[in-house]
Amino acid sequence: MVRKRGEHGVIILTAVFLVCFTVLGTNYYRLAVEQKNVPAAQQSRIFTYEVGRCQGTIYDTKMRPLTNAETHLEAVAVPSMLDRESTAEYAVDREKFYEEYDKGLPFEFECTKYAYETDGLTIFEVPQRYSENQTARHVIGYLSDNEGADGVEYAYNSILRADYPSNSVTYETDGFGRILSGNGKSAFRTNSYKSGVVLTIDKDIQKICEDCGKGIKTGAIVCADIKSGDILAMASFPDYAPEKLEEALKNKDCPLINRALYSYSVGSVFKLVTAAEALEEGKGDIVYNCCGNTDVDGKLFNCHKLDGHGIQNISEAMTNSCNTYFIELSRCLELGKLRERAYSLGFGRENYLCTGIVGSAGVLPTEKELSIPAEMANFAFGQGKLSATPLQITQLTCTIANGGKRPVLRLIKGLTADGETVGNEKNPRYSQAVSEETADELRKMMILAVRDNENSKARTNKMSVGAKTSTAQTGKTNSKGEELCHAWITGFFPARQPKYAVTVFIENGGYGNDAAAPVFRNIAEKIKELGEKS
Repeated sequence: MVRKRGEHGVIILTAVFLVCFTVLGTNYYRLAVEQKNVPAAQQSRIFTYEVGRCQGTIYDTKMRPLTNAETHLEAVAVPSMLDRESTAEYAVDREKFYEEYDKGLPFEFECTKYAYETDGLTIFEVPQRYSENQTARHVIGYLSDNEGADGVEYAYNSILRADYPSNSVTYETDGFGRILSGNGKSAFRTNSYKSGVVLTIDKDIQKICEDCGKGIKTGAIVCADIKSGDILAMASFPDYAPEKLEEALKNKDCPLINRALYSYSVGSVFKLVTAAEALEEGKGDIVYNCCGNTDVDGKLFNCHKLDGHGIQNISEAMTNSCNTYFIELSRCLELGKLRERAYSLGFGRENYLCTGIVGSAGVLPTEKELSIPAEMANFAFGQGKLSATPLQITQLTCTIANGGKRPVLRLIKGLTADGETVGNEKNPRYSQAVSEETADELRKMMILAVRDNENSKARTNKMSVGAKTSTAQTGKTNSKGEELCHAWITGFFPARQPKYAVTVFIENGGYGNDAAAPVFRNIAEKIKELGEKS
């Protein structure tokens, strides 16, 4: 039988309709059986409120927190479950509390220790990133938009701000997002902030250096363990507050600069290097008569004692810091070897501590520059183009007090996952910069430079120390036309069994013995007292 074209279309359309109806009917039946058709407003859902962002901790060498050292209380409030006025009594900032409460949504506020938990109030003890009197500010650095922007915060940003779980509280809600009372809550309290970075800094020694250096307008103090090269303290002055960065940027004294990493004119401390090369070349027995000045290729160089020191041997010249002696001594030395000795002792080389914290290489004149007699004369007693950082000078002192072994300075001890144990810790590294015999002679010279100098302000009755001061000319003058000089001292203690090396640098501070030596003495005495207490 022949059907018309239109009849075929009706049949096909009917078949499609039947199939669709069957599918819809089947799904409706399934939904009804599984009770999936309950009104949305009656469905149970989950609401989670996270409290802050968890950040890893920066520890000192004894696993004491330098960040996250103090805590405060944060409460998560559910307005529908709380009385407005009675809860406000626990708020540190009541005005802000009322503002948030009246919005009717769950919110977070800082609370006092008198607050207690209820169904609608969950309290967390939250680490505070920085303390009010934060130590090691220039080492730790600061944050910008909650990311590390300087110091260790920047260098280990990915570790300190990894995807750690935060404190949180979870409630059940209805389909409209309203928290259901009576269904309980689930609070999660994280301890992942205990992971982080461990420094070689000793919190107590860092505090001593910062306190003893409070009178320094601009400068730096470095303390290191002589044997390991671990940096126990690194303070820069002036300090700054991380919450007042804009103010710090406008300060003409540039408090954001870590002056321990910057290079400056060195002065007489460098006489230790000239003496080291003389001893290595077997010329440490040279005697010279200082008359107050000496002529170098037509240029007159004066000693700081204008009427001269008289006849001097190398040890006496070190004690008296006789410029002309070391100028004459340098004339007896091989130029290339003297420069190479300076390099082996750390001059002209960067001190890499971690990403973003790198001590400048400073300036170590080339052999060509030192071939000019006047330039070589300046170099012999630490003047001219030579410059170095407080880190490099501390490393020099460590080498002398450690039998000629130059340690690689270290700031990062390792990482920790639990705040108790250190992983990835590396062993100390050394290079033999001078012989043990030469180091012993230099060590004795530094001890005598304090003991036999009745005017030394580094001397302390509490123990014997070894030290060398500098008054480094800068070539600059102040508004009165007076020459500006940097004040330095570097030394070690106790003298017999050296443990600590300390360098004090005061920018434009004047005489090393007057400005820097008293700070060094105070630090040495405080560290000794600290050891007696422990």
